[in-house]
This record gives sequence, structure tokens and C-alpha cells, in this order.
Amino acid sequence: MSAPVAPGRVLPTLNEDGTRRWLRPKPSAGAWLSRRTIVAWVLIFIYVAIPHVFMNGKPAILLNLQRREFTFFGTTFLPTDTLLLMLLAISTVIAVFLASALAGRVWCGWACPQTVYMEFVFRPLERLFEGGPRGSTQIDKDGKRFHPRRFAKHVTYLIIGSFLAHTFLAYFVGWEQVTHWVFGSPKAHPVGFTIVTITTIAMMLDFVYFREQTCMVACPYGRWQSALLDNDSLIVAYDYNRGEPRGLGKDRTGKGDCVDCQACVTTCPTGIDIRNGLQMECIHCTQCMDACDAVMRKVGKPEGLIRYSSLAALKGKGRHFLRVRTVLYPIAFTAVFGTFLYQLTFKDAADITLLGPAGAPFTVQPDGMVTNQLRVRIANRSGIAHAYAVEVTGVDGAQVIAPMSPMAVQPGRTETMPLFVTLPRDAFEEGIRTVTVRVTDGGNYAGAFPYRLTGPIREKDEGHDDAERGEKRKPE
Repeated sequence: MSAPVAPGRVLPTLNEDGTRRWLRPKPSAGAWLSRRTIVAWVLIFIYVAIPHVFMNGKPAILLNLQRREFTFFGTTFLPTDTLLLMLLAISTVIAVFLASALAGRVWCGWACPQTVYMEFVFRPLERLFEGGPRGSTQIDKDGKRFHPRRFAKHVTYLIIGSFLAHTFLAYFVGWEQVTHWVFGSPKAHPVGFTIVTITTIAMMLDFVYFREQTCMVACPYGRWQSALLDNDSLIVAYDYNRGEPRGLGKDRTGKGDCVDCQACVTTCPTGIDIRNGLQMECIHCTQCMDACDAVMRKVGKPEGLIRYSSLAALKGKGRHFLRVRTVLYPIAFTAVFGTFLYQLTFKDAADITLLGPAGAPFTVQPDGMVTNQLRVRIANRSGIAHAYAVEVTGVDGAQVIAPMSPMAVQPGRTETMPLFVTLPRDAFEEGIRTVTVRVTDGGNYAGAFPYRLTGPIREKDEGHDDAERGEKRKPE
């Protein structure tokens, strides 16, 4: 029995019998492709260069997962910076919403790494090795499992993918560490070697096999666009009022400007027909605009049959810049990102956290004194090393032992200082005594923090005034 055949193509990357339809888009030179090429190679340069750039003595971006420290452009965020990281993440999401409301899927077509590397690195290499769309189609028809030109292409893909994977790893451990690992044995750094291997394999699977399906199947952005866009959002659109009815031939009587040449379809990297309207698969790459403009010039028609426009403008309603989402999104972004900048600007030079003991809450000494152990964790957020001293106030007769005070903490590092506080038994009321832990930085005040010490609960004798002072009365 033969496989059932669908009445039409369900997906651009599927044939009617369900087999994979390999897309070999024909590049269309034009003004928009030139602009996108400049943007793409600037982004590639930035991606490769950032691990080599240092700001304030730190890598421009370093995501140290092991130490849970995240450096962005010279500023290090620590695990205690939950609020700052949350504000930064929310600001990024709002910025994406705003960009989508104004310019549609500008991220997908112009800046997404999948699009940038697929359309400006891997597909150009494929056309170079295989001889363009016709050469690739002929290799497919030959049916050879091993073709020297395709093998050479895959080897080149592997080299580039490995380089990009090592660059990716540098964002987490630094380029100096990556260089040391490259010239060392994988046994000395199994985790890093595994990450690079997995990342390289993932890139090969992506750019060799999945390709445009990553955008159409895996990425959720296309499915979100119905909620992120509105009728006034800027999109790549076909002017059906001007183009329809389409048709071939020199006699244009009763026909629109579209000559049905299929140039917009053959150049589309996701295989769609832009003339069918706004579609989930469209990544707004503008290739159809360049292809159509070239045809319009040849047939003596005005350019812009396919252009940046909006659904409202195509219906003759004009384009309205000010609307609910374009007002609320900037207000929300200003509020959230402004709070982030304020918190970042006035952040303390050190994060100080008081921690309780790891074992018993307190111990009673043979002489009746009660000892509490606490830990002072200090994160130095400044750019220079500091020595921190700790003292305890708020109770008379307290004995404080801080064997590491003053404690030196390097910039961007976090250290923990043990602290032992011994008090008389009668210093506790209901088993609690609040003291103040004061931290100083080279004589400068760093902060004072209340801390509740615990101790044994005193026994009270009814009617004895001295019981309030913790003095026990012997029974008669």
C-alpha cells in the first residue's frame, strides 16, 4: 500500500506524502539583505569578542555557575541579588514585548542567533560547497550516502561549530581557562569537555538537520505573535490591494502588479508564500521584499509590493503609533528598569548576612556561661580588597571570640567568618537575648545587624521579685 497523500502541503517543510521537504532558498540581493548582512556580522563579532573584553578588571560577561556569580559589563551580581536579577529579567521581557508591538518579529529576522548563523554562515557555506540550490538538489537526487562536496561541507560545519561551542563555554569559565583546557587533556576537565562536545553536537544537529524547523517547530515565538502583535504592528506584508488579481503575461489589463513569478517563495528561508498573509512561520527576514523589488524594477512597476507595513495600513486605516500597548509597555519598562538602575547605583559596597550555627543552637559551659556560635558571611562588592572586623554590642559581660577578625575579602569574593559569643546564663530572658553585630571596613562603618542569641530558659519562682532578674530561689 502506498502512503496516504494530503490534499495540500500541511507545513512548508513537509511534502504532501509526509516526507521531509528540504528547503534550498535562493538568496535575493538587495538593500535589505545588505543591511541585514552588516547587522549579522556585527552581532557575530560581538559574540566572539565579548569573552576577550574586560571592564573594571573583570570579563565583560562571565556567568560563573559554580560560584553563582554573574558579571555583566563589569558589574558582578551575587546570589543575594535576587531582586536585581528579577528586575533585569522583567525589563528584558518588557523590552521584547515593546519591540514586537512596534516592529513585529524584528528580533527573529535580524538578531536571533539561529537566523544570523543559519542565513549568514552555514547556508552561504552550503551554497559554496554544493553549488547553490540546483547543486544541492542534484546531490539529493544522486542518492549517494557519501558525497565529497557534502562531506567537506560537514567537516567545515564541525570546525565552525566547535569554535562557537568553545566561545560559548568562555562565557561561563573565561577565555583564559578555555585556552588552558584546549591544550590540556580532556581528563583534566571532563565537565568542560562534555559541555563543548554536547554544544558542538547540538549545533551540528541544528544547522545540518533541523535548520528552519527550529524556528517553526521548537521556538515558541511564532505562536506568541498573535498575542504580541496587533493590527498596527510593523510586519513584512504583501499589498494584496495592489497585487491582486495576480497573473503572468505582458498584458496587465484587469490584473494587479503581482506577476506570480514565485520569486518571493523561492527565496523564503522558511518556504512560505508571503502572499497568503501573516503566518506563524514568517520570521520577517525581508528576503521576499528584495526579491519582489527586483522583479518590480524589471517589469516597470513601483517597488514596495511586499514591504514593511501593518495590517491596518493595508486596509487603508493608516498606522497609529500611539495605542494602549505602545504606551503601557514604555511606562512599565521605565518603571522596572529605572528601579533596577536605582538599586544598582545605591547598592551597598558589601553584602553582609548573619547565619546561625550548623549544629546545636547553643552550648552551656562548665562554669554556667552560655556560648552561641554564629557566622558572618561577607560579599565584597567593591573593586578593591577590604579587611572586615566584627564586634558585638548590646549586652554587658559578653565575651566575643572572632578568630578571623579582621578578615580580608577580595573584590567580588564571598567569605564566611565564625563568631563565638559567650554570655552569662542570666542574660537571657525566656531563652532569648538580642544583640547587635557591628561590622566595620577598615574603620569605616559597614553595617549593624540585630541578632537573637538563644540560651536555656530560666525557671521562675512565683512571688519572688528576683526571678525577673534571673536569680533562682532555693526551695525551703
